[in-house]
Amino acid sequence: MKDFDVYAYGVISSSELHLLSMPFPVPDAYAEITETHFMTGGEALNSSIVLSRLGLRVQLDGNWIGDTPVGERLLEIIQHYNIDTKRLKVKKGFAGVREIVFSDEQSRTIFGNYIDLLNSTRKWNIPNKADIARAKIVCVDPPFKTESALVGEYALELGVPFVSIDCPYDQPLASTAGAVIISGEFRNREYPDFDLPDLFTEYQQHAHGLVVLTAGDDEILYGRKGMPIRRFKPYRVKVVDSAGAGDSFRSGIIYGMLNQWSDAQTIQYASAMAAMVCASFPGVLNSPTHAAVMQFIQKHEKHQAD
Repeated sequence: MKDFDVYAYGVISSSELHLLSMPFPVPDAYAEITETHFMTGGEALNSSIVLSRLGLRVQLDGNWIGDTPVGERLLEIIQHYNIDTKRLKVKKGFAGVREIVFSDEQSRTIFGNYIDLLNSTRKWNIPNKADIARAKIVCVDPPFKTESALVGEYALELGVPFVSIDCPYDQPLASTAGAVIISGEFRNREYPDFDLPDLFTEYQQHAHGLVVLTAGDDEILYGRKGMPIRRFKPYRVKVVDSAGAGDSFRSGIIYGMLNQWSDAQTIQYASAMAAMVCASFPGVLNSPTHAAVMQFIQKHEKHQAD
């Protein structure tokens, strides 16, 4: 029996979230802050929390945590969700990864120090092959380049499926993944000249696993190499806060893969998970249980994957 259901490797961040009662302002304009909350950030950490709330055993690995009061508080939150922290390193002299988020009903505006993190000397762990061998599935973020790629290489060598996000179609983290998820933000930044079906075809032709392209409220495209493109229309909900929507969606994909569901069922579950997180606050920290997700799907039973 494996020690963990999921080994998650990637960005671990604190997040100061400000909810706005009006749209984010243009330069020199004003917007009212209605609430401020200390939250978690980073794809790996948020996914770990959502997966733990689904009842899975998760080990978290990635960048170091700052030896600061904020870092101490962040570590307490991680431990509160029963996430394994043995791989986490608290580093003296390091402020930690942090972000400030302004969120209205339509958008999120994020300020942080990610560029400084990625362009400075390494401030994240080198993955341990033995840890990956102890998990049923791997969740990996691409920002740490050599080390992120090493996670994929180890997983492939060990026969452990992995799920990646937002990486070019010709890189192994995409082409050898059990599932690769590409967000609209990444697509617009890296492939602005591709229309959605053409870009999907590029990923599909390179991929060995499931390819998923998301685009916010627009249709989700998914499928595998040599198969027709399939589509799923996301659930419509009143958005309270969209922070963590993509991380929750990926968590739903991982849950479906662990349970060996069909691609259609997995996409439906992931979409329901993301919708429920967007419709609640704090979404990630109060993400739904498996039973709640299934109730949501049954309530919206007319909304079916094709």
